[in-house]
Amino acid sequence: MSSPSPDTLLGPADIRELAAALGVRPTKQRGQNFVIDANTVRRIVRTAGVRDDDVVVEVGPGLGSLTLALLEAADRVVAVEIDDVLAGALPATVAARMPDRADRFALVHSDAMHVTELPGPPPTALVANLPYNVAVPVLLHMLDTFPSIERTLVMVQAEVADRLAAPPGSKVYGVPSVKANWYAEVKRAGSIGRNVFWPAPNVDSGLVALTRRTEPIRTTASKREVFAVVDAAFAQRRKTLRAALAGWAGSAAAAETALVAAGVSPQARGESLTVEEFARIAEAASSRGATPEPPKEPVQQ
Repeated sequence: MSSPSPDTLLGPADIRELAAALGVRPTKQRGQNFVIDANTVRRIVRTAGVRDDDVVVEVGPGLGSLTLALLEAADRVVAVEIDDVLAGALPATVAARMPDRADRFALVHSDAMHVTELPGPPPTALVANLPYNVAVPVLLHMLDTFPSIERTLVMVQAEVADRLAAPPGSKVYGVPSVKANWYAEVKRAGSIGRNVFWPAPNVDSGLVALTRRTEPIRTTASKREVFAVVDAAFAQRRKTLRAALAGWAGSAAAAETALVAAGVSPQARGESLTVEEFARIAEAASSRGATPEPPKEPVQQ
């Protein structure tokens, strides 16, 4: 397909004009930072590898900067927007800027965390500039709810991007890293400067690419059971797993039994384990008829 034309995509003046007409001011509460650079949205679509047969779901489309670029490349785009004003305005923006593709666009006016179904064919890709304050839970919810999503590219706060893509042993490896890896292979896919947003955030942004696992993690434990181990391990990440999982398993001795059965050192720490090892621990506990408790302390994200 041809590249989006400058007249089709939204530039800085277009964004401010649209926002003024709608009485919209980006809010920190919803983590809104609108992309105002056409080259950046082109780059995101290109990096995402969007194909002309893709059904793309976009979360938090805002005023439509990325939406229009996605529509140019994909077969269909479904945008999920929680904001009443933005959701009401986006279909008109699409119709005005890209009338020949408007029938390939659908809007879902909802909180993405509550979306369980989408109109039309199942989505094959997720491409989004995710609001900073809800990026990880929204990403995990979408991957869990829509297994048809094969490829994902999200723009998030740089620190969050680092956490999502961190390998075991890294200082920033944690709950988001392990849980994202449950669903997909995760990697950093680039950095985004602050000057392409309005308003400019006080942090840098990063792109994260996720490719759905062709084979799910092999385990008899459920996702809930595995994630409970992950949460418990990182709730007290400085402790050894024998100590950190004591509350989850019922006692330090029970935690050690599960760890040894899983082939994991009781003296190891959560930040050194792969998702497969967490799954083995959960499986070892469930196979012994244990019903471990979820962590009672806040989990470090």
